[in-house]
Amino acid sequence: MFITSPNFRHPVTLAKDLITLDDVSDGRLTLGIGAGGNGFDATTLRRSDEQPWTPRERADHFDEFVPLLDQLLREPSVTYEGTFYAANEARNIPGCVQRPRLPFAVAATGPRGMKLAARYGQAWVTTGDPKLYETGTPEQSVEAIRGQLTRLGTACESTGRDAAELDKILLTGFTPDRPLQSLDAFVDFAGTHFALGFTEIVIHNPIPDSDFAADEKVFERIATEGLAQLGH
Repeated sequence: MFITSPNFRHPVTLAKDLITLDDVSDGRLTLGIGAGGNGFDATTLRRSDEQPWTPRERADHFDEFVPLLDQLLREPSVTYEGTFYAANEARNIPGCVQRPRLPFAVAATGPRGMKLAARYGQAWVTTGDPKLYETGTPEQSVEAIRGQLTRLGTACESTGRDAAELDKILLTGFTPDRPLQSLDAFVDFAGTHFALGFTEIVIHNPIPDSDFAADEKVFERIATEGLAQLGH
C-alpha cells in the first residue's frame, strides 16, 4: 500500500484493513505511510466549511498516528486515548502474518517525520525537495536529497539505529529530472540515485493528460531493460 496518510485514515480501521491484506497477500505487504499533503489530498474528506490541516497540524497527527498504528499491529488488544485518536479495547487477532508486524515505509523530509522513520520504519521514502520541482536543476535535487539522507542518518543515531537498516525509496515525479523521457534518461537517473544509497525507485504508471503522462513504449523499455542495464 503506497502511500496512505492521516488525511484519509484512522489507525484502528487502518490496522484492521492491513491485517486482512497481509493475510491475503501471504505476508507480502509493506505499508507506505506519510503525513499527507495539500490540495486534493487534504480536502477530499473535508466539509466545505472546514479548513485543511496546516503543515504543523499534519505533523501533529502523524506523530500520534504512527506509534498508535504500530501498537495496534503488534498487540492483540489496545486501549489508548490521545489528542487526536482513541482506541477502546481495539482487538486485532490473530495479528499480522509478518512478525512482529508488517513493515512500514515512512515518507518524511522534516525533522519530526525523520524521527518517526528512524524509530518505526523499515524503509524511508522521499520525493525529493518540492521547492526544486519547477525551478531547480537535477544537480540541486541530488544535493538536496543527499542532505535528507544525512538528516535521516542523524535521526537514526539519536534512536540507536543504523541508517543502513532502512531501505531507501525514491518516489519519482516530483524532482526536476525527467527520467521517463527515454531509457537512457532513466538509467542515468536511477544510477545516480542508487549511488546515493537508494534501494528502490518507484515510477508512476503513465497516465495520459496528467502530471505523470509519458510514452508507454519508453515505460515498457524501462520495465524490461532498465534494471538489466543497471545490473540490478
